[in-house]
Amino acid sequence: MSNARKFDRKRLVTLLLLALFTAIVVVLQLAGAFIRLGTFSVSLVLMPIVVGAALCGALSGGWLGFVFGLAVLLSGDAAAFIQINPAGTVAVVLLKGALAGLASGAVYKLTSRKNKTLAAIISAITAPIVNTGVFTIGCYLFFLPALTEWAAGAGFASATPYIFTMLIGLNFFFELGVNLVLCPVIVRLVRYGQSRG
Repeated sequence: MSNARKFDRKRLVTLLLLALFTAIVVVLQLAGAFIRLGTFSVSLVLMPIVVGAALCGALSGGWLGFVFGLAVLLSGDAAAFIQINPAGTVAVVLLKGALAGLASGAVYKLTSRKNKTLAAIISAITAPIVNTGVFTIGCYLFFLPALTEWAAGAGFASATPYIFTMLIGLNFFFELGVNLVLCPVIVRLVRYGQSRG
């Protein structure tokens, strides 16, 4: 088989995988909007973003994260923040997803040469840290006065413990746990399937 045909086949498979992961991201975000831990819905979407980034590359991970952000905005999951600062909300929601996918894919690429399973685990850790980190920075940049009021109303002395307890809290650990358990297994199975095909 010529190099051009191999390249076209590989590119087609990558595009098909990316389309599949895009659909999974949208479905999981919309379905996840009904599952709540604390104030916000549980994000099951980071798992397909990590796997998609590992299989299709960092830019694809960035795309999947961006789609995740769009789905969050469309699902109404960011409605409380939209009322406070619409532009800040859109920026934070789109950026946190895109950067989580981009970072996850970049980390996977850098570490997969040594050990693909370990690379998947590190990528699975990277995505929720980046996602939550960007969200936290966004809270302080765009929403701090409102969050200070929310914190006082909930009996907190300041916004910081409120942000980490009520807004991040269990959701971060849930996302991290889901990613750590499922992503390395899925990436390993897909890689096994690719090596057989």
